[in-house]
Amino acid sequence: MHTSISPFTDDDRAQPRLANNRLLACLPDDEQLQLAEKCETVRVENGQVLCEPGQAVRYVYFPIDCLLSLLAVAEGRMTLEVGAVGREGMIGASSVLGHELAQIRAVVQRSGRAYRMVVEDFVTEFHRLDSLQRLLHRYTDTLLAQAQQIAVCSRFHVLEARLARSLLITRDRLQSEKFHLTHEFLAHALGVRRVGVTKAASALQQQKLISYSRGNIEILDSAGLESVSCHCYTMFKDK
Repeated sequence: MHTSISPFTDDDRAQPRLANNRLLACLPDDEQLQLAEKCETVRVENGQVLCEPGQAVRYVYFPIDCLLSLLAVAEGRMTLEVGAVGREGMIGASSVLGHELAQIRAVVQRSGRAYRMVVEDFVTEFHRLDSLQRLLHRYTDTLLAQAQQIAVCSRFHVLEARLARSLLITRDRLQSEKFHLTHEFLAHALGVRRVGVTKAASALQQQKLISYSRGNIEILDSAGLESVSCHCYTMFKDK
C-alpha cells in the first residue's frame, strides 16, 4: 500500500485545528490542537486500498475531501459495500477496542486528502480524552446501524433501487451531481455481477434520471431518482 504525503497548503498552515473533518471538528478547540500535533495530511488516490481484512492496522484516517468505501470481503474475492466515509467520519475506529487487524477493506472511491494518525497514538489519545470517547461511541453506533440497514437492503430490495440509493448517497457526500464510478466498482460495492449494474444503470438512464458514460455519472433528476430508490436512502440521509 502506497500513500503519498501531500505538502501543506496555505489554508492548512492557517488552520492548525482539524476542522476540515467534521467528526474532529466536534471536539473542543484545545483537543483538536493536541490531536493535530500527531496528525499529518496525506493524499490518497482513487482505487487505493488503505486497509485489508486480516492485515495489521497501521493508521487511522479522517477524510478531508476524499471519499472512502468500506467493503466486507468473503472468500477473498466477493465483496459488499457496508458503508462509505467522507469528511463526516473516519476509518480505524475499531482499533480502540483492541482490534489489531482490519476487519474490512477500505478503498478510496474519490481521490483527495485526509488526516492520518499512527494507530498507537490514536489509541493513546482515545483513552486520555473523554470527549473523543463519547464522540466515537456515537459514531461507531451510527456506522453499525448503517451496516445493518445495508444488509437488509441487499437481501430484500431490487438492484435498480439499490443502485439509485448508492448514487444518491455518493451525491450527498460529494455535494455534486457529477462524479465518476465505474461498473466494476459499483459491482463490488453492490455485491453483484457487472452485467447487473449495466442493466440497472441503463434502466435509470432510460428514465432520464441519470446520464452514465464510461463511468462518468450525472444525476439529471434528483427527485425522480429518490422516487425509485428504496426507503433506505431516507434512513441513511437522516443518520
